[in-house]
Amino acid sequence: MALLIPVGGTSFHHCTSPRRMFFPPSSVSDIQNPIFRNPCFIRLGCYSWRPLRSSPSATLRFGRTSTTDAEGTVGECFFEAIEELERMVRDPSDILTEMTERLSSRELQLVLVYFAEEGRDSYCALEVFDWLRKENRVDGETMELMVSIACGWIQRIIGGDHDVDDVVGLLNEMDCVGLEPGFNMLEKVVSLYWERGKKEEAVVFVKDVMRRRGVGAFAVHDTGENERGGPVGYLAWKMVLDGNYMGAVKMVIEIKEKGLKPEVYCYLIALTALVKEQKELSKALQWLKSSIKANKIDTLDEDSSAHIHRYQLELIRASIKLSEWAIEEGSSRMALVAHEKLLAIYTCAGFGLEAEQQLWQLKLLGKEPDRELYDAVLATCASQNEVRAVQRLLVGIEFRSVEHRKKSFHGY
Repeated sequence: MALLIPVGGTSFHHCTSPRRMFFPPSSVSDIQNPIFRNPCFIRLGCYSWRPLRSSPSATLRFGRTSTTDAEGTVGECFFEAIEELERMVRDPSDILTEMTERLSSRELQLVLVYFAEEGRDSYCALEVFDWLRKENRVDGETMELMVSIACGWIQRIIGGDHDVDDVVGLLNEMDCVGLEPGFNMLEKVVSLYWERGKKEEAVVFVKDVMRRRGVGAFAVHDTGENERGGPVGYLAWKMVLDGNYMGAVKMVIEIKEKGLKPEVYCYLIALTALVKEQKELSKALQWLKSSIKANKIDTLDEDSSAHIHRYQLELIRASIKLSEWAIEEGSSRMALVAHEKLLAIYTCAGFGLEAEQQLWQLKLLGKEPDRELYDAVLATCASQNEVRAVQRLLVGIEFRSVEHRKKSFHGY
């Protein structure tokens, strides 16, 4: 990340990482970010702005006594490098190139650690690492150290009073210097927000990543065949584990309907959330019916009954929408799972004919439903006096039993 201009100026330079999308800043204000103290990365793209100072710092914030285990392992060149980098009079790559023969790998790692500490010029640590990478001096230990440092920065940003843009900016800077933060790093960011109770910020972060079509080395794929987990699915699953089933469903639908193309797998997570929500609703309705029958509570008025009916239809509509997306964009395996989720929702909701239809869809896709599924759908249809559906299901159960006996006979 060389600074190619005279002392006293500023520079703009691009990241050449082939694994990410570039998002040029929309205005000069997006570029001109203060030195990354504490750190605070807020730029949209791989552009860097670093003023060069003509005078050294008032005090050098690194004394020889502060290197507790460095004594005896670092030389004068190490302290010279720290002082020169602190001055910010010259490009860090020029300083390090001059001293490359005199600085050991251990000393270069200590330079990274020094500038990574809170309150110092964190961006200098990125420049030092970028120089190490270009000089092919990044071994496994140094890479692990820099990743650990970057994770510490992310923790400080999320733990402090910073915008989501600061986290996104840091991830892009990490990619610019070759750290290539991928999906695992995105998971870490979401988890850190979640653990600190900043759940709304986690949602904003994921939506921002989707809007940008990626961040760092992670890119949102345009193809619908991406069945691996992604940021939307990961966050949706966090919501499901928290019991916020409809929050997960609404988030997935909102992102999809805004044209942001979430990963296909998140539709199945949202359908799982709907299954759980439907079970909760059915359980509550069953309790209401039994309580009314036992004269423990009064019969529901028309408004309450209408509200329950509308909510039930809302769950069904969301289920149909999500399953259609999963079937259209996913593989045949995902289509099977979508039909299974729909079948579970219809059965819990008491929609017998619709549940029967999903049962036959599974058979058409090559999956023979087990006896428990047949029995569940049969019971639902029987409770609704769907005579023809019951007859069809009984024939299906009998045919399945015959086939099972044939297979057992041939097995001997």
